[in-house]
Order: sequence, then structure tokens, then C-alpha cells
Amino acid sequence: MSAISIRQQRQNLRRQMREKRLQLSPEQQRRAESAVCEQALRLIERHRAETIALYLAFNGEISTALLIEKLWRQGKTVCLPRLHPFVDGHLLFFRYLPDSVLQPNQFSIPEPLLDITALIPQSELDMVFTPLVAFDRQGNRLGMGGGFYDRTLQDWQQKQSQKHFIPVGLAHQCQQVERLPVESWDVPLRTILVG
Repeated sequence: MSAISIRQQRQNLRRQMREKRLQLSPEQQRRAESAVCEQALRLIERHRAETIALYLAFNGEISTALLIEKLWRQGKTVCLPRLHPFVDGHLLFFRYLPDSVLQPNQFSIPEPLLDITALIPQSELDMVFTPLVAFDRQGNRLGMGGGFYDRTLQDWQQKQSQKHFIPVGLAHQCQQVERLPVESWDVPLRTILVG
């Protein structure tokens, strides 16, 4: 299959899946968030994770608000991603507290301010929850197309022999497909929690 047709398939799939996500009712979104939150809490407890990177839901993604609230109550360190200001296409992770100030990035996604005192190195993350647009049974994930989480996961794959974070995808059931068209840089996830 040619690279152009794979790229086109992925773009078409992104569009279809975003539409499906946005068609979910508020009640379906709440039920999915609750189900994923419970699964995530069990996973965090099982792995004794203390420093957890999450995301703020955007464009129909599964909300992490309930999970963040519960993690704060448990005294866990919660982090959010921010687009790296100097290294194009990469993410940095910053501690996220109830009073943290957020600002929209170039994609209108809220992210933490660039505060070096709140920066959490990837080596200190125990678990990274990633959003996705689609996934398959093999653990392949399709993101929004910017490659930000792909680069973070590439870094994870290269350091698996060291103590490094556990990547976990979060998705609605309607985002599952039989088989995703994959690219050479895609890193399958071992765990995808579905609500």
C-alpha cells in the first residue's frame, strides 16, 4: 500500500472518529468518563503510580476531570502536557494543581504556563494517559496527526529497559476499529482503557 493511501486512510479515519465522538450525548460522555476513571484508578493502584500525566479533554475526547479530582484527593502528583517552546513537535509535562493557571495553545487546547518550577521530567512520570482518535485490538493508536504523543511514546519505547512511565490510552468504545493503517513511527500501547 502506498504512503499516500495510508496517509489518506488515516485522515479519513480521523474525520469519521471525531464525528462519532462528537455525536455522543452528555450522558454517554459521563458514563464513559466514570467507567474509565474507575479502571484508571485500579491500574494506578496496581502499579503504585504516584506521578501521573493526563490531558484535558478536547473535541469529544474522554474527559479526565473526574480522574484528576480523585487523584488530587489521593495526594498524587498530576501533570498536564504543554507544547515544547523550543523543540518543535515535542511535549513537556508540568505539575497541575487546582489553582494552576492554564492558557490556550495554538490548537486552542488549554495547557499549563511555562513555569520551570512546575516542570516534571519524563523520567519522573510513572504513568502517561494519552488521548486518541481511534485504536485497534493490537493496541495501535491514531492521534490527531501532530505526532506529539508519538514522539513521547518513541522516547518511552527506547527507554523501556530503564525505570520509565507506563503509557495508557483512553477511548470511547465507538473509537475502536478492526485494524488501523499504521506508520513506521507508531508505537502500540499495551493498555487502552475503554468507556
